[in-house]
Amino acid sequence: MIGLPRLYAIVDASCFPDTASLLYCAEELVGGGVTLLQYRNKAGNARHRLEQAQELKRALGAHLKLIMNDRADLCLAADFEGVHLGQDDLSPEGARRVIGDELWLGLSTHNPEQLKAADATSADYLAIGPVFATSSKERPDPIVGVEGVRKARSLTRKPLVAIGGITRATCRSVIEAGADAVAVISDLLPEPRKSAEEFLRILR
Repeated sequence: MIGLPRLYAIVDASCFPDTASLLYCAEELVGGGVTLLQYRNKAGNARHRLEQAQELKRALGAHLKLIMNDRADLCLAADFEGVHLGQDDLSPEGARRVIGDELWLGLSTHNPEQLKAADATSADYLAIGPVFATSSKERPDPIVGVEGVRKARSLTRKPLVAIGGITRATCRSVIEAGADAVAVISDLLPEPRKSAEEFLRILR
């Protein structure tokens, strides 16, 4: 069983004008205490994604665990520590064939049926969401709420990450509902170092 930190930070390339600003944000997050970071880029081509990922690895690889969103092949190529899959990505079994048994594998779910199916896979941790309304996806799945987190907790013993619209004001309630970690994008963007420090203080 893997041990997740309370704060699962995500840097989404669409939030930044260039690689330098993305790297600066990631460095500030590490300065604020972040130890697990997912790199997400839904728009860039594979070469651009790999270049950004390699920059992240070079700059921060010694300080935290890096997770690649969606792409098991780029996870390996960038020497990341794991990959996180959505429902429409490569299957967990397919990803395992690419990354092997040592690297972390996470899987997003959006309802009890998906979570039950994911629990039977080789995924190391499961994500449930969106917990609250989120602006980071164009067509988000229906909101599950804090009750959805509580239900998810009852259906799996795997580490559980709650995601979707979670802020400093709401993160404690999500942990109390049974999540092991909260994944955050938007509420880390303003003053990332200070924001990360505040999240970690609240989540202690």
